[in-house]
Amino acid sequence: MIWLALSVGRPAARALLYPICVYYLVFSRQASRAIRPCLIRALGRPISWRDLYRQYHCFASALLDRVYLLTGQDSRFDIDIRGLDILKDRVARGQGCILLGSHLGSFEIVRAIGLSQRDVEIKVLMHEQHTPVIRDLFHDLNPAVADAVIQSGSPNTMLQVKECLDRGGVVGILADRLLKQDQATSCKFFGQLARFPAGTMWLASILKVPVILFFGLYRGGNRYEVHFELFADEIAIDRQHRDQEVQQWTQRYADRLEHHCRLAADNWFNFYDFWEEQR
Repeated sequence: MIWLALSVGRPAARALLYPICVYYLVFSRQASRAIRPCLIRALGRPISWRDLYRQYHCFASALLDRVYLLTGQDSRFDIDIRGLDILKDRVARGQGCILLGSHLGSFEIVRAIGLSQRDVEIKVLMHEQHTPVIRDLFHDLNPAVADAVIQSGSPNTMLQVKECLDRGGVVGILADRLLKQDQATSCKFFGQLARFPAGTMWLASILKVPVILFFGLYRGGNRYEVHFELFADEIAIDRQHRDQEVQQWTQRYADRLEHHCRLAADNWFNFYDFWEEQR
């Protein structure tokens, strides 16, 4: 797909997404069962196979577009950026910021904005070891991406994050996906409890930098909509009430994630049992 995307162009590559998505719709039954609850809650109605197909196609489209974004072809896309002044204002003051995102939509579209403007250092805290093939393929497309990734869980992770922030840079964190080694906190998400990583808000409170939410929503065709929102100028958590206050801050994040998920339900790219209803 990468070879086709770069050799024959985006329209031809996108044409191949239709049979690919039909294949996954038919055979990826576990993933389809997992994303049904979110679609039903976000859309507020029963869903059909068309809704599921749209979800797969949206994900495949965003994944394909990463090829063009990583090779510096962001001019192909119509990107509507909202609230960027919130980020630029903090960067202009020399403040490092945490960009708090999710697996709703595309982070690559946000990273492309920063890489193309080259007026701000953007690092991403990621667990790339879980997808080594995709990691290596995309790193071959743009070696600068490898330098922009901070591996989560390594001995010097915290040091790399702090050094970037001290230079006035930005560190992106996707805070909606719980890994096995993460500590969790339960939050209401679409009216039902779901587990979110507890460490994200605690990390932000230690670093004492502004936290800005972002959502890079795919809107079909070549259109993307990027939202920036100020979450907090500084997250303060009392150690004596750590668990309670971490939960409160995480709930605020979950509320904003739910809001944007209702705006773009087909951008929900967590293809697993998010509410753990199937256990």
